[in-house]
Amino acid sequence: MQRLQPEFPFCAVKGQQPFKLALILNAINPSIGGVLVSGPRGSAKSTLARGLADLLPETSQFVNLPLSTTEDMLIGTLDLQSVLKEKKVKFNPGILAKAHRGVLYIDEVNLLNDNLVDMILDVSQSGINQVERDGISHSHESRFILLGTMNPDEGEIRPQLQDRFGFSVELNEQYSISDRVAIVQLREAYDNDCVSFVEQFKPAQETLKQRIFNATTLLCQVSCSEALREKIAIFCHEENVDGLRADIIWYRAAVTHAAWCDRTEVTEEDLLAVKALVLNHRSNSPSESDGNANSGSNSNSNSDSNASSGNSFSRPPVEQSEQQTELSAESSDWGGMQPEAQSAVLCTDSSWIDNLKQKQNAQIVPEKTKWNTFSKLKGHNARGFRKGKNESPKVSWFQTMLANMGQWPPTVLRYKREASGQGILNLILLDTSASTIKNKQFANAKGVVLNIAKQAYLDRQQLSVFAFGCQKVEQLLPRQKSPKNLLSWLEQIKAGGGTPLKQLLEVVKNYQQKMLINTPWLLFRTFLITDGRVRCVPEQQRLSGQTLLIDIEKSSIRRGKGQLIARSLAAEYISLSG
Repeated sequence: MQRLQPEFPFCAVKGQQPFKLALILNAINPSIGGVLVSGPRGSAKSTLARGLADLLPETSQFVNLPLSTTEDMLIGTLDLQSVLKEKKVKFNPGILAKAHRGVLYIDEVNLLNDNLVDMILDVSQSGINQVERDGISHSHESRFILLGTMNPDEGEIRPQLQDRFGFSVELNEQYSISDRVAIVQLREAYDNDCVSFVEQFKPAQETLKQRIFNATTLLCQVSCSEALREKIAIFCHEENVDGLRADIIWYRAAVTHAAWCDRTEVTEEDLLAVKALVLNHRSNSPSESDGNANSGSNSNSNSDSNASSGNSFSRPPVEQSEQQTELSAESSDWGGMQPEAQSAVLCTDSSWIDNLKQKQNAQIVPEKTKWNTFSKLKGHNARGFRKGKNESPKVSWFQTMLANMGQWPPTVLRYKREASGQGILNLILLDTSASTIKNKQFANAKGVVLNIAKQAYLDRQQLSVFAFGCQKVEQLLPRQKSPKNLLSWLEQIKAGGGTPLKQLLEVVKNYQQKMLINTPWLLFRTFLITDGRVRCVPEQQRLSGQTLLIDIEKSSIRRGKGQLIARSLAAEYISLSG
């Protein structure tokens, strides 16, 4: 049998000290909760993650979770051979069983299917994998270090899963010239003779393993003063973190760092050493977001002023007509206005809401429906198999066995039920350009967002929000189950600058394509909320799924191009002003 190539040694990786420290502390104390590492391609994310396996005790498993994993592969399922040969129901363990007391490694964790994310969240919280399916009632322990890597350019990670990671590390690829040369030389030596290369770093690896073992032994003897516990609480309060998980993880990490440094008493140095690891993905400091908003506004000030300087319209006098005022504002692209926030206003006329619900309830048919019907024949006596209305494409083998009374091959297939709302993603594209500030249009747009989010919440569907304004496109809310209340979050969004509609459509199309690669049966409902104030209507193109354009323009003389944009996108058109 051909010998498998050994992994690149942990100690041979150049740089990336924060990530190394995060992995080492988790190896010492798995209760920290794992590591989420975010960084661009080629920043040694996977290399270091896989290198951790050699530092763990020999009894620990390093289990990789492929993106193609199914529910059965993850949690375990019915052993079909046992049913067919022995006529007995037997549990076949899955990946979660193998990862017990080891590492569950997920590469590209941000692309993982939502149903798998939900299962991992449940098990990582309880430490128990409870399986109730296919006629099986089985439970087993599953406590593991959760290790995930991701490239932020390929999509966001669900906040619930992100918070489950004890540590978060953000890598960059800013290497010095000498470091780049050294890294290439190390890789070349490994590729030429991996066995000799690994042997060369064996003493360093053994020393590191021994130090981790010593720290693990010392861990139970480390104490932390009340003063330092209070400092942790103060820091977390100042960073405005959600809940108390940050406090708990920070305490565990500080104690572990003290043991790693061969101390039995936690010091302030230990607190500061792990601060960024704990808070990177949890900090909600308002000063940081305000600073970003201001910088985004300033970054467009030059381009906006240039656009205004080329304007053929002079500053309108006070008595100028409404039509002249709108023309002047449109031609300057509203660039001279500062970003402004408006409170959400729900429209008193509910007719548009009823119209919207009718559009939402319209049947959406995925482009690929080959799995819907294996045969055109209907009924249980057909030679082919037909899937029911609310069933998924996944076969329930236990129910199939019962339906066929143990006969093999089966003449009838039984399918699992599709989870309600899980296959639909509501994409909200919110116009945050300065022109929406006029006549409280932006306030009404926020009210529309609230109504869409509420309906998605009731239907247990997913939601994601993109904003386009200030000459940029941002994903404000990553893909997740629709929150129950978005009001306080919406109040902080400001409008200003120009309307990059063309850029938005490109971003959204790429986003949909990436989502469909991982979840090809995902259905999109896209809501483009805009006043239609754009310089030019984009060329004809279609987004995936169903698209609705909701025109928020309020004016006696309509200058927006909402209907033209809707026609270009083959979208349904709804106007708030009737």
